[in-house]
Parts: sequence; C-alpha cells; structure tokens
Amino acid sequence: MSGASEIAAGYAFTGPALDLGALLWEGQCLPDAPVRVPLTVLNRHGLVAGATGTGKTKTLQLVAEQLSAQGVPVFLADVKGDLSGVSAPGADGEKVRERAGEVGQKWTATGFPTEFYALGGLGHGIPVRATVTSFGPVLLSKVLGLNPTQEQSLGLIFHYADQKGLELYDLKDLRAVVAFLASDEGRTELKDIGGLSTATAGVILRSLTAFDVQGAAAFFGEPEFDTGELLRTAADGRGIVSVLELPAVRDRPQLFSTFLMWLLADLFHDLPEVGDLDRPKLVFFFDEAHLLFHDASKAFLDSITQTVRLIRSKGVGVFFVTQTPKDVPGDVLAQLGNRIQHALRAFTPDDQKALKATVKTFPDSAYDLEELLTGLGTGEAVVTVLSERGAPTPVAATRLRAPESLMGPVDGAAVDAAARASSLHERYAQAVDRESAFEKLATRPKPTEKPTEKAPEARSKPTAASERAGASMLEQVVGSGMFRSLARSVGTQVGREITRSLFGTARRRR
Repeated sequence: MSGASEIAAGYAFTGPALDLGALLWEGQCLPDAPVRVPLTVLNRHGLVAGATGTGKTKTLQLVAEQLSAQGVPVFLADVKGDLSGVSAPGADGEKVRERAGEVGQKWTATGFPTEFYALGGLGHGIPVRATVTSFGPVLLSKVLGLNPTQEQSLGLIFHYADQKGLELYDLKDLRAVVAFLASDEGRTELKDIGGLSTATAGVILRSLTAFDVQGAAAFFGEPEFDTGELLRTAADGRGIVSVLELPAVRDRPQLFSTFLMWLLADLFHDLPEVGDLDRPKLVFFFDEAHLLFHDASKAFLDSITQTVRLIRSKGVGVFFVTQTPKDVPGDVLAQLGNRIQHALRAFTPDDQKALKATVKTFPDSAYDLEELLTGLGTGEAVVTVLSERGAPTPVAATRLRAPESLMGPVDGAAVDAAARASSLHERYAQAVDRESAFEKLATRPKPTEKPTEKAPEARSKPTAASERAGASMLEQVVGSGMFRSLARSVGTQVGREITRSLFGTARRRR
C-alpha cells in the first residue's frame, strides 16, 4: 500500500479545501485517504471532462455546493436543465447512503442559495440581456458566422457608432446603423477609414435578419445584466449559486457559448486586480466548452487565452467542462491546473486516439491510465490538482462524493417562483426600449431639410410646493431597481466615453 500512502500524502492539505472523494487503489476504495483540492488554487482554473453519462454533471453539482458552503459564489451554465436541483435538499436513499459510506462522507440533505437566470428570458429564470454595444463586434461576429473581412467591417461600424453617440442597445439599432452606412447619404462616413462595401453590408444585414428570426432579439437590449450580481453571498454567508438555465436555447449552441464568453469578458473588464486570495471571488463553470472553440479564428482563440490567463489575478476561477481535453486548445489547456477526468470510451479509432492524447496530458502516475480511464465507473474520476504551493499533486483515481442537494431538476414552476421572489426580479424582468440609434437615425433631418429652430418656451417659476413634490418623485425614481439598472448603461453624446477591452466588449466608463 506504499503507493496509496504516497498519493494520499499529496492531498493532505492544511488549509481549507473541497472534499472530492476517496482514493481508489487496486480495486479498493480507501475512505481514510481523502482526495481534496485547496480553495487557494481554484483561481488557477480547471477542467472537468469525460464521456456522456459518466457523471460530469454530478461532479459540477458536488463542487458547486461545497464552494457555496465555504462562502464562494458559483456560476453554472445548465445546458441540459438538470442542475436546478442544487437549490433543493437531496433525496435520501440506499445508493446515496452506500456511496457516503464508501467514501467516508457524513451526508446531510441540503439545499443551497440559488439564483436562476435565463438568456433573454427564454425559459425559466431572471432575464439576462446584453446591449449590442457591450457585446462587441468580435463576439457578435462569432455568433453571426462572419469571415475575417466582414468582422473587420463590423468593427468599423461599432467604431462609428461609438464616435457618433449612436447607442447600439438592440439588434434593430445595429441594423439601422449598417443600413445608413450603406446608403447614399451615409456611404462617405467611413470613407477615410476603409469604407463599407455594399456586399459586406448586405451580408451583415442578412445575417442579422436571420439571427433575429431565430428569436435572438430577446437576448439583446436593456436592462443589461450586471455581472457583479454573480459575486454575491447569501445572508448566512454561503456563496450564491447562479444557475443560467439554457435548455430553451440549446438548439443555438454557438449563441449560448459566446454569451458565456461575454459574461467572462465583462467580469474581466470590471473587476480590479487582487492577486492570489485565500479563496476565489467566483468560480465559473463553462459547460459544453468545445462549442466555444469550434471554428474559432486565431485572433478569437488568442483573446480567450488572454482572458483566462489574466482573470486569475482578479480572483475568478474558470472550469471548462467538455468530453475530452483535446476539445480545448493547448494554450488554454496549459492554464488549467486542476483536472477531474471521468471515464472515456475507446470504441472507435478516433476514441482510441483521444484516449492516448488525454493520457499524455497527465503527469506520470502509479496507474496504467489507458486501462484506468476506460474502466472507471459512473461517479469515479482521475484527479490531479495543484497543491497549496502550486505543484501538481499525484494522479489519484477517485470515487467521488454524493451531492447533498437534489440530483435532478426541480420543476419549472418552482424555478419561476424563485425568480419572481428574487430581489433582482424588479431590476431585470421588464425589457426597456429607450431612444437609441434606431430612433436617432429615423428622425434625422434629410439632406434637403434644414432643422427648424424652436422658439423658447415661457416657463413659470416653480412654487415651493411643486419643488418639494418634484424632489420626492425624483428620490423615488432614483431609488428604484429599474433606474439603477438603466443608469448603469445610460450615456449621452456629451461626455460619453466608451472603453473596449478584449473581444471588443465595452462598458461606458463609470
């Protein structure tokens, strides 16, 4: 058992840690040899991988609830719709008690503080929207499937709108600006910086129209979601688990994967540098990660790599969830210090190739990893993480703990009720359509028209009573949740300053 002792010693951390499960060695589960991951290294990112049906979702749930219990907020992308159970206590049963006994777990049915979100309000949960201008040209080009030339042209369009105070809140705003710049009147506007060809404008407009027909208009607009909401803790000190419900848009995988990247880029843009903390500010689980990297340009991949590399120092840990490590580009994979690898299949030559590639990504171990990875059962995984001093731990075959929350979805009515009861519902539930590029371009004077000057209106001096009433009304409006959300994205042409960071995402400087 010397090999087991050496592996167990690699997981004997002194500081706070998450308990993943118990060591498997020579066919036996050793409850006295826990496999753990220190809280201090969770901002060094990670990978959860494995074939369909091997237990990845339950692993996410297990890690999320332990993070919440230790005061760390969590973001979960719920693609299949079965992570909502984290909000409800788990169901006791023979299988749960058996697993708990095998791994030395004191299992207690527990629900965790949860906020439910839905992209654009499609499905259950609080609507999550982004303005087109903050989403930026690079991410939008990825969603629309534009080629590099068309992406560059879209960047020029955004630049023009930024400079001219034409707010791009929703898709009709962007369509209006593209149509204007392609018109006889607007064609000269971009002449000095490259111009916009009629053909490219046509491609962009057709792509936007098709995108709109698919129902994407609901995702863009106001009130825009403040990603700072993801960093909250509950009154009892536990981290809030933010579950983004995605089943309603699972047929648009490129959209939701790119939207997840917007959330990350927005956090990166807003959060201050904090260096290494005793625990992360947020751990972000990026499910179906292969969709983000599929057909991505080199510039897009470089931006992802840079975001993942730099967001660590802002206290955010990112875990990519996919089937095999080869789904993640090497430059990104190299930054994922914590690994939980579930079973892989080797039924086809491609499967066997993926298996061999996966084995090469692990440190040398005391196991025959090719044999081990094809023989793991559901709820078992190969684990290696970073120790408290930043060195990789020994590779450990692990039988994972059972989640203490419900291992399955709660019904949609319960999710809707939780969303309506949330303090965020008033702020984000109702979509708002303010004056923006569409309205400004629709009401602009025609070239042959001269704007008429309005005569100054006579104004009566307000009475003291009316001033008091106005002040009281102003206080009510400014104090409302809707106003605070709109004030976050409101801007005027005078004093308006937009900064764009990675992916061309933007925030007006606040």
